Amino acid sequence: MIQILIASTDKDSLSELKAGLEEDDVQITWVESCENVLTKVKSEKFDLIITGEELSDKKGLECIRMLVSQNPMLNCAAVSSLSHDDFHEASEGLGILMQLPVRPAIEDAEKLLEHLKTIINLTKRTP
Repeated sequence: MIQILIASTDKDSLSELKAGLEEDDVQITWVESCENVLTKVKSEKFDLIITGEELSDKKGLECIRMLVSQNPMLNCAAVSSLSHDDFHEASEGLGILMQLPVRPAIEDAEKLLEHLKTIINLTKRTP
């Protein structure tokens, strides 16, 4: 089962994303703060962390920066209203899997899930 942690205070704008991710083999956990994200990843294993643009205590990219400093192998995606170039600049070095629009659609969820499954399959292969 794929475990996804979504961190955002704006459930309405991410409702289509959540619906698109909810497949039979996907379990979603929802939190609203970076503090809760950091706590959850210490005690549970997640295949993907998705941050909204704003969390209750930090910006999403700030939270990913903290996460990656603790565990650089985490798969992360971020909702951002920044242009592609500005997002690339702001997230450089964080290894973010995908930038999501402010109101991600089901198609965005499908694309994200496809990327994630590819990564999971590649990391499970034995040499």
